[in-house]
This record gives sequence, C-alpha cells and structure tokens, in this order.
Amino acid sequence: MGKLLSPTEVRFLSPLLLACVLLALGCASVLVAEAQQTLPELKVHEWGTFTAVAGTDGNAIEWVPLRGPTDLPRFVEHFSDINYKVGLRGTIRMETPVLYFYSAQDVTVSVHVSFSKGVFTEWYPHAVCSEPSEALRTTDLRQLRTDGSIAWSGITISPKLSGEFPREVRSNRYYAARETSSTPLGVKTRASEEQEKFLFYRGVSAASLPLSAKLNVAGELFVKSLDDPLPAVILFERRGERVGYRVLGAPTDETVLAPPELTGNLEALLADLEGLLIDQGLYPDEAHAMIETWRDAWFEEGSRLIYLVPRGFIDQVLPLRVDPAPSQVVRVFVGRLELVTPATAKAVKIALASDDEVMLNKYRRFLEPILRTLGVDREAAQ
Repeated sequence: MGKLLSPTEVRFLSPLLLACVLLALGCASVLVAEAQQTLPELKVHEWGTFTAVAGTDGNAIEWVPLRGPTDLPRFVEHFSDINYKVGLRGTIRMETPVLYFYSAQDVTVSVHVSFSKGVFTEWYPHAVCSEPSEALRTTDLRQLRTDGSIAWSGITISPKLSGEFPREVRSNRYYAARETSSTPLGVKTRASEEQEKFLFYRGVSAASLPLSAKLNVAGELFVKSLDDPLPAVILFERRGERVGYRVLGAPTDETVLAPPELTGNLEALLADLEGLLIDQGLYPDEAHAMIETWRDAWFEEGSRLIYLVPRGFIDQVLPLRVDPAPSQVVRVFVGRLELVTPATAKAVKIALASDDEVMLNKYRRFLEPILRTLGVDREAAQ
C-alpha cells in the first residue's frame, strides 16, 4: 500500500477523484500514517446497541431477523441492496451507533471505523469509503476474508452550520438522536452538502459477545463475563402489560439472577437506565436521546438481558479513529441479549398452534432463532 492520505490532502480532492483513490488504496487511506495531531477543543461521544440472541449453551447464536424493509429514513445510504442485510447471518446486529462531535470552533476531521468479522450496512451522511464495496459472496459472515470498514473525510464540525437536517414527513426513531446539544456537521458530496447532528452507521457481525447467559432448570440466569467486567446488567421481562426487572451494578464475573416478578414500573426502569448511561460518560441529553430512540424496542414482549458493554470490548470489536484526535472520546454501548425462557417458548408454541398472528408479531423479529432453539420448523415463522 502507498502512503496514506492526510486530511488536508483528502479535502482538496474532488469527490469523484477521491472515490477512485480510496477504491485503489482502501478506507484506511483516509487517515494519516505519520504523527497524529490533537484538537484540545474537540470532544467525541458515541452510543449504540449490540443485539444478539442466546442459545441453549448461553452463548450468542447466529440468526437473521424475520422483519421486512429497514426502519430507517430513505435518505440513509445502504450497503448493496436494501433487503440484502436481512439475509446476513451473524451473532451481532449493531444498531444505531451515532457519533456526536462537540467544538466551539470550526474544525475538520476524518473518521475511520472497522468492524471485526462484520460489515457496515447503513450510514449517513455520505461516507467516502465502505468495505467491502460490493455484494458479498456469502451471507455467512464467519467466512469474511477481512473486517468491514467505513470512512468519512473532510467532515466540517461547525456551530455556524444552518442545521438544515433532512427529515421525512413520517415519524422515525432515527430523529430522536438529534435531540442533543452536539455541534452540527457537514459532509460535502458531488451534488450538495449533507448536514446532520452526528455520524450514523449500522452493521452485522459474526463476532463473539463479551458474556454468556444461560438459563438453569430453576429458571435462573447464570451470567458469566468472558471479557472485561460488565459495568451493569438488567434482567428484563414483559408479558402483556406486566413488566419486571432486576438491576445489578458492577456484577461479579459470574452472577446468578432469579426471574423478576412482573410488578415493576417501566418509567422507573427508564430512569435507572438513563442514570447508568450518564455514569458511563454520556451527557444527560445524549442518554435521554438513546432511551427515546430504543424504549419501544428494548422493552417489548419477551425476556432479555440488557447490559452495558465494557469499553475494552467496544474498542476491540469496533476500532474507531478520529483524525485529528479529540481531547475526549466517550463510547457507551448497550447490549441486548434475547433469552428464550420457558415463558417465551410456551407463548410462541401456543400462538403457533392457534395461528395467533397478534402474539407472533410481538416476537416476529426474533422468531427464526426462537423456533430454531425450540426445534420447530422454520417455515412456521413465515
């Protein structure tokens, strides 16, 4: 590989020429190979979600969601065909990571992110490079030859930007992430300049999780840390309008959680979780934006372990580089590990036997791995 491009060199390339250069050199060529500069006035905060399904042995299993087209606005860019992502078999669905930038002065940066055993499937604003750049030969991400990567260059961070962000008429969870005090950013394309309050991306990976969660015969959940210590875990269950949860801060490497009683208050749980996110370094408005983005998905029907992902695991699976370097980088991810408990298994079996589409739709996204865990024919989920 030749000499890597500096942000200054990248800025003076036309979008078309830049695309050709990056195609030849790869996404990493956006970054500087020599000494990295630091911008003391710049801070970067990020939040996102890792969604997975626990198998009978407690480890994450490969799965595909049984759900239709993406829930994102139409202006978001996609890897390959929009429906191609649905067939990607992986252990982790990485959902709505957003990178916020804070600077009282105008600055220009480049950003590069890699994804271990994964691919980036959606992003906005326009990225100058995403690898792989064409349709995969297989939907089995374990067979990827190289890790996926994505890069943005010439990102203008400026409080002077107009803040004219794209928005469709219909409501969308995507917009909740804008409700922060982050500095607007702009990315130039051949046609115009795309503005946003953050960099957004999603992806799918075949990487392992930093924990396992296995149910015993008594219905208790045995949680084991496989990496750095977990900052906090929440065992959550919902059956209709009844909810229950157990919150455990800084659990030991091996923890046993009894099933929660379904007498909890969802608003109290939201407040507890928001506090945990702030304790990890997010600003209050960032933590609130994250909760508002995912509250209807995290706390839907079923049982799941919600946990704060160790920072070391985030940096290992999802390496991030911002150039010039900010004075602070905060990365807070929430893990969602779906559990096929006896109550879930019973509810799905009854719904299948009675052709109860209303109940099946409550589990639809996870129905494929649930049925596989139960040994039921997958065609029943169609």
